[in-house]
Amino acid sequence: MPARASDPPSPRAGGPLRLATRGSPLARWQAEWVADALRPMTDVELVIVDTVGDRRQDVSLAVIGGQGVFVKEVQAAVLDGRADAAVHSAKDLPSVTAPGLEIGAIGARDDPRDALVGSSLAALPPNGRVATGSIRRRAQLAHLRPDLEFDDLRGNIGTRLAKASGYDAIVVAVAALRRLGLDDRVTEALDPELMVPQVGQGAIAVECRDGDVSTRTLLGAIDDDASRRCVIAERAFLAVLGSGCTLPVGAHATVIGDRLSLHAVIVSVDGKTLLTHRAESRDAVALGEAVGRHLLDSAGGRELLEGLR
Repeated sequence: MPARASDPPSPRAGGPLRLATRGSPLARWQAEWVADALRPMTDVELVIVDTVGDRRQDVSLAVIGGQGVFVKEVQAAVLDGRADAAVHSAKDLPSVTAPGLEIGAIGARDDPRDALVGSSLAALPPNGRVATGSIRRRAQLAHLRPDLEFDDLRGNIGTRLAKASGYDAIVVAVAALRRLGLDDRVTEALDPELMVPQVGQGAIAVECRDGDVSTRTLLGAIDDDASRRCVIAERAFLAVLGSGCTLPVGAHATVIGDRLSLHAVIVSVDGKTLLTHRAESRDAVALGEAVGRHLLDSAGGRELLEGLR
């Protein structure tokens, strides 16, 4: 049986590596993926943590705090010694790492695209109703199809899929469906050039205590360099904007030879204004920051975001 977050701390010396995770099926899948990769080197157990994002599914993410609502309690389990590392969907992490923690690994990235379930974009009827809990997805779809109407959608993947029949389409991450063996529910995977993903979407991030060399060394076995560079560039972009999943912004980095290419957008909530920029660099942090500053200061993004905060 996995340990519960209420269990008292125990020293790791001679014991298993304790991985903190949310309890949803997708979060458990991600934690087990990390655990399976590490078990040839050490025993592993899961520490299941309830988060405010899981408890408050009756209100939108923007109301309960947006980015961070799925990770703060999980991070706390590491900081107070109940766990040695925390497994997250990278897209749920705030752009600035919490004090006392470091990102010990970014796993090889899965498909970063958004998926429509129920209808393709072209087949959505005029004034079709689409459900999504993401302002980013809503804003970009409104830009592509100004006629669409939107409803909020919360809950784990199973809950959202169960509600899909009540709408013309819902929007979820392709990676989430793939990991749960639900690929057949994808009606259309939207090209990231058309629908720019959330920062870190499709990647698994594992945090450990800053300076915990032994855990950081173990996590190095699952750290994927290309995925890490891409996620770092995207997070650097988001850090410049000082925003998260409560604002309609997206970024997607890809590796081209020894360079990174970063494509990012800022969109008005109604979709009428979309600002976009693309650049390349070998330096992930410098690239993300440069793209963020360009959109804020040269493309008019600062005024757009100030109107949304």
